[in-house]
Amino acid sequence: EVLLRMHSVGICGSDVHYWQHGRIGDFVLKDPMVLGHEASGTVVKVGSGVTHLKPGDRVAIEPGVPREMDEFCKSGRYNLSPTIFFCATPPDDGNLCRYYKHSASYCYKLPDNVTFEEGALIEPLSVGIHACKRAGVSLGSKVFVSGSGPIGLVNVIVAKMMGAAFVVVTDLSASRLQKAKEVGADFTVQVKNETPQEVASKVESVLGCMPEITVECTGVQACIQAGIYATRSGGTLVLVGLGPEMVTVPIVNAAVREVDIRGIFRYCNTWPVAIALLASKRINVKPLVTHRFPLEKALEAFETTKRGEGVKVMLKCDPTDQNP
Repeated sequence: EVLLRMHSVGICGSDVHYWQHGRIGDFVLKDPMVLGHEASGTVVKVGSGVTHLKPGDRVAIEPGVPREMDEFCKSGRYNLSPTIFFCATPPDDGNLCRYYKHSASYCYKLPDNVTFEEGALIEPLSVGIHACKRAGVSLGSKVFVSGSGPIGLVNVIVAKMMGAAFVVVTDLSASRLQKAKEVGADFTVQVKNETPQEVASKVESVLGCMPEITVECTGVQACIQAGIYATRSGGTLVLVGLGPEMVTVPIVNAAVREVDIRGIFRYCNTWPVAIALLASKRINVKPLVTHRFPLEKALEAFETTKRGEGVKVMLKCDPTDQNP
């Protein structure tokens, strides 16, 4: 293990949800819990067996740490391990604090040209990497990203990085769609009160064809329906956003057109990839951060996120650091 002095911690929709509702699906809060799982910091102390890190190293933290070497870990899909420790998922504490202890194997050294803030953004970025891999994005893909929140945006960034020729994004909010354009979306469609079929045909008309890949980032029933209708026969729909437990969808439409529907759960094996992309300046995640607060103003930061202002709200846990 290593002891870290925390630096930057991003606020995620799930943090806000636990704060407001005390549960997400089967994960129910029974005791007080520290929030925060998008984080970076500086190593202060290392355990006796740790060789790849030393005090003073700047690191990004992968929040999911398997507790045992089970079949999922052996096959490289450790995110599916049922006993995994995960920051800020009941009952496991997160890292929105001054000092935090974490498994050394899941702390990754940041190169000098990657900032703490970028290090904290690797967590949401990882969702995009994992989703786009599961979707099979490749050279020339035409991709539809449903939803332009932080997770929609990282999927736009990663899809373009992985060679997508065109990415179209839908959202209710014009300002969020503007942000999607900023990070590389080719087309945007502002949804008002269209039916799912109408949304699908708008996506087709701006793209000039139906997308082979849809990445659904809202979890809203109507959006999942639109995702099925929009995806080209033989294509893939990846469900990233999570909404109600039971959702009504046109499953027969998907079945007879051989549209593959895939889920994702967090991510695995993404931190080294993300660090390499950030260090080589191949991707730019800096526009995602729109608000910054010191740890003392955490409540204000959470209120800002809850109101849906900006994109990513970042908390600064190190009072000695003067850099933004």
